[in-house]
Amino acid sequence: MPDASADDAAVAPAAANSAATQVDICICTFQRPSLRRTLESLIALDGGVRFRVIVADNDDTPSARELVAQAQDELGLSITYRHAPARNISVARNACLDAVEAEFMAFIDDDEIAPPHWLRLLFEEAQASGADVVFGPVKAVYGSDAPAWVVTGDFHSFQPVIGAGGEIETGYSSNVLMRRSAVGALRFDPALGRAGGEDTFFFAQMHEAGARLGFCPGAMVEEPTAPARANLSWLTRRAFRSGQTHARLLRSRGQGALAITAGALPKALYCGFWVIGSLYSPVRWRKNVIRGALHVGVLARAWGLADLEIYGR
Repeated sequence: MPDASADDAAVAPAAANSAATQVDICICTFQRPSLRRTLESLIALDGGVRFRVIVADNDDTPSARELVAQAQDELGLSITYRHAPARNISVARNACLDAVEAEFMAFIDDDEIAPPHWLRLLFEEAQASGADVVFGPVKAVYGSDAPAWVVTGDFHSFQPVIGAGGEIETGYSSNVLMRRSAVGALRFDPALGRAGGEDTFFFAQMHEAGARLGFCPGAMVEEPTAPARANLSWLTRRAFRSGQTHARLLRSRGQGALAITAGALPKALYCGFWVIGSLYSPVRWRKNVIRGALHVGVLARAWGLADLEIYGR
């Protein structure tokens, strides 16, 4: 694995009492000027939680170093910079985990905007519930050129799947708070760092190890939807890859290809049937296509098809 500490000295942390820091906010970035707006949103957090910021730059060269240094000087944030080259998001996430010193760590994406109450609500929920992991919802912000069916169906907003008994078995890293003690030595799998799904697998492993996963509906962040992702092709490919990740989880729990097929094939056929049955609705037939792609992805991975890389850089 690449050495993620080679350029640590590029941006030294601003003066801060690290012993008093309660949360390390982790941001992985790759050639995104939007990182500046994300950092600006953090200076407006409403207090109550002491934090510093860790930025892991996943570019081949330390291209975000100057932006981070300037933001630290102008915004007054305490920022620790890590150059984590590999064009592999797992490498960047792991660089953040290795740099964490606080009791809690939070992850937010480099194009997301946090409202003032974001971190406080996540922290208060973790303290009140005793949860080891607390997810917040991600609200998609669509451009004026986004197709009407994408906006109406709100295909890019998400929150964790909550089971019938209120249990959450996995989640995502784009809006989450975690206890460092619960993470321990667990790391994101570099084999999934280009295909995606590395966070789904990570949190599933935490859950299986006994971690309690919770949800805070009020701790919502906003994320702009790139025009290249506001179409059926991209959404279908993402769903297919998500299905592959689910199959990987089932495999890790001992299920064979035949057992996985018995569960996924009827669901794929059902979705295919309802694509035709819902053609009257521009949103519903596309939802059925996307859902069907997920189940097809499960089948594909169960029988050995390599993971689809939709985030490859």
